[in-house]
This record gives sequence, structure tokens and C-alpha cells, in this order.
Amino acid sequence: MELVGKCAVVTGGGRGIGAECARGLAAAGAKVAVCARTAEQVSAVAEEIGNGAAAIVCDVGDPDSVAAMAESAERLLGPVDILVNNAGASHSAPLVKETLRDWSRMLAVNATGTFLCMRELMPAMIARKWGRVVNVASVSGLHGARYVASYTAAKHAVIGLTRCAAAEVAAHGVTVNAVCPGYVDTPMTVDSVARIMEKTGLGRDEALEAILKTTPQHRLITPEEVAAAVIRLCGEDARGINGQSIVIDGGALLA
Repeated sequence: MELVGKCAVVTGGGRGIGAECARGLAAAGAKVAVCARTAEQVSAVAEEIGNGAAAIVCDVGDPDSVAAMAESAERLLGPVDILVNNAGASHSAPLVKETLRDWSRMLAVNATGTFLCMRELMPAMIARKWGRVVNVASVSGLHGARYVASYTAAKHAVIGLTRCAAAEVAAHGVTVNAVCPGYVDTPMTVDSVARIMEKTGLGRDEALEAILKTTPQHRLITPEEVAAAVIRLCGEDARGINGQSIVIDGGALLA
């Protein structure tokens, strides 16, 4: 129960990695605000967690919505000590067929949303001389691949933002890190499999196999594995870890 007395905000907390992070933070003793755009999802996760967890509807790409989320979290649970920026979306298309709308959407959700939440919640952490920010990026933020230009650009932006923010807050008791999963067993990967099926004509098993071939462990990462890394970075004994990008992909991307 290392995080007893801490208040955590998890964006994209209604399902997948975000929901598992919310569960893990609560199990570690933190009071958790589960945030996402879908009221039914965040309410279900908050109810499951119990212990006063708050369900807050928030669109991270909207600065007014982010400001309202921050006010609600502090009013309901107290000053926010931990921010897990997990809200995100994926998209694939050949670069020359990428629409400006999809490009802008990937940047808004994945990069701008992360920026807005950090800008809103970090000042109070700095003032209190303690805080943890963990940005859920992707291995796509560390290398390039075909057909995911907008998503990859957005996740590269998250990595750069993480490093710059970490440098700014290092002397104030606040750390900012990123976790970079590969393919995770979540609805986002289900969507990726569906896109492969649509564009290649492969069946579901064959499309999934195409994904599994990218990792030496030949499996999807579990949301619990990602959440464990996130929670580790929120603890007091992780205070020396700052500005880092922790890769969780079964060894596909080797340093």
C-alpha cells in the first residue's frame, strides 16, 4: 500500500491499459479518478474499484474539459499527486493517403491531450514538491514503421514532451516518464487486427499472426504488465527514474 494518501488521475481509464492502471493504483492505496469520454465505462471501473474512486467524463483534447476534470478530481479526492496519461487512439493509412482530419485527430488525442493534462495538473505537484507523471506512449514513439505515420508522429511527440518536462521538473520532486508498449491485448489491438483484415483480406487468425510475428515472444503484452510498470514509476523508490521511456514489447525493439 505504498501509495496510501496519494490521489491519482488516469485518463483513458474506462478500458484496457487505463482501467488496469486505475485498478493497480487503487490496490496500492491511491485514491483514483477514472477519466475518459464514455460515462458508462468510467462509472463501471470506478464502481469496481470502490474506495471512493471517482468517475469523471473528460475529453483530453478539449482544454475546457481538461480544466473541469482537474477541478472535479481535486474537489472529490484532494490534490492530485499522480497523473497517468493513457488516453489515446490509433490509425493506419499510407502516408500519401493520410487525410488532414486523421492526422490532426492523432495529434489531438495522443499528443495535445497529454500536453493539456500535464499543463493543468503539474503546477500543483511542483508547488507541493512531489508528483509522478507517467505517459503511456508506444514503441511507435521510438522507431518508424509503414502505414502509421500520424500515430507514430504523435507518439514521438509524447516522448519528446516527456523528456522536456522531466528536465524542467527534476529539481522539484516531480518525475515524468513514459512507458512504451508494443502490441497489447486491448480493444485497440482488436481494431488493428480488423484493419489488417480489411486491407489484406486475411482472416482474423492470420491477421493476428502477422502482429505476433513482430515480437520474439510471439504473444501480446497484457494490460497488467503495462500497469505494473506504470505503478512502479509512481512509487517513492522510483524517484531517481526521470525522463525515461520504458519499453514493454517482449524484446521486439532492442536497444
